[in-house]
Amino acid sequence: MSIRVLVPSGVLGLGFDHEALAAGVALKPDVICIDGGSTDSGPHSLGTSTSKYARAACKSEWRALMQARASLGVPLILGSAGTCGTDAMVDWMFEITRELAGELEQTLSVALIYSEQSQRSVANALRNDQLQALQPKLAISDQVLESCEHIVALAGVEQIQAALQTNADIVIAGRTTDTAVVCALPLLKGCHAGASWHAAKIAECGALCSTHPTSGVVVVDIDKDPETSGLHGETADASSERPGFTIYPTAKDARCTPHSVSAHMLYENADPFILHEPGGHLNVSDSEYIALNEKQVRVTGSKWVPNKSYTVKLEAARLAGYQCTALALLRDQHYVQHARQWVDRLSNFLHTSLETQQWLSDHEYHIDIRLIGDNATLGELEAKPCMANELGVLVIITASTQELADEIGKFTNPYLLHYPLSDDEALPTFAFPYSPAQTSRGALYEFCLNHVMALTDPMSAFSVATHRLSPEQNS
Repeated sequence: MSIRVLVPSGVLGLGFDHEALAAGVALKPDVICIDGGSTDSGPHSLGTSTSKYARAACKSEWRALMQARASLGVPLILGSAGTCGTDAMVDWMFEITRELAGELEQTLSVALIYSEQSQRSVANALRNDQLQALQPKLAISDQVLESCEHIVALAGVEQIQAALQTNADIVIAGRTTDTAVVCALPLLKGCHAGASWHAAKIAECGALCSTHPTSGVVVVDIDKDPETSGLHGETADASSERPGFTIYPTAKDARCTPHSVSAHMLYENADPFILHEPGGHLNVSDSEYIALNEKQVRVTGSKWVPNKSYTVKLEAARLAGYQCTALALLRDQHYVQHARQWVDRLSNFLHTSLETQQWLSDHEYHIDIRLIGDNATLGELEAKPCMANELGVLVIITASTQELADEIGKFTNPYLLHYPLSDDEALPTFAFPYSPAQTSRGALYEFCLNHVMALTDPMSAFSVATHRLSPEQNS
């Protein structure tokens, strides 16, 4: 016996192949699971409590998934709602669900999981030695916590299972681990723990574990645990000595291979064999990956190791200043070939000139100039020489207020357009791709917690609210 999980995409708002979704629905999965968030794009979403993904795109894809759920009569689970999983983003996603329930004339039970933490509760945990720093260690204090705009805890399977046990048709969760969304129901139904967690890790990003990652949709069949199957009134499959899972994409031109599946353990994970989650860790050191056919891979031998304590990871973002950017293009080969010297000369001039400006006294600011096309990403770590025909010059100005950053941007503007490589040559003219060349970027946020928090009860830092939606309420 097994539980079948359909994962339509790596994240809601990214898109998926609708034919592949239909093929997955035809396989009659027991649950549809999809992630809604990430920290991949930095702390801005958490700092502002906003979604990285377009509301219209999320609503369009959620519509298709709500229709699929209704046709199957199975739960639909979304984790890390609105990218960052704050309480406001859970409510944002619930409002989209409310709209669609009316448009689709669906009657639904919806469970919402809130995972945002108050500054006071985390400060209490700090005083009670319930916080442990992860690597890299970030300093923590009451002052740091007071500066946080939003703090979220990453829920595990226990919180999602609590929501499922309300008989919810749809679960919308705040910040969760990516894997918990996929394996919550299988574990609740008695599936093998090692197989469930490993399957969830591989399937978390949809078809990224396949040869056609943009197709989105994968299905994973997770074996019941032979030792607990009898507890659910089922007979264990005697033909399978080692419980595991089978994973496969549903797009016509996509395949899962032992390489594409095993490689996903390294996705957003520093260790290819160990994955830490609330309540324990997954160990795949003895896992075996076998191609059953051209599309399917069978995985066995995965182990789940419970921890003595239950901890949840904390994420927080705080305001770090305001930014203005300016962009120019170098195409003259004299300047392209000597771009580094030009940037050093311009930087020194700007800093010297700005130090003489009385309107900048007692103000902190930072100017960073990056050559787009010449080591802008890796800097000194880049080993490849620049062979560009043209280079972009990106100036990033960070200051304590937006007004100050914009003023420094305007001060920088004419020199970015005309500053020479030496004192004895004519003033050059570079290209601005738009006018004005400087752009106000708004608030800059930074992550400021990298800690786990110990809980005596997995639900003590989370809450679940249930709602009943009907076409009459939302028409």
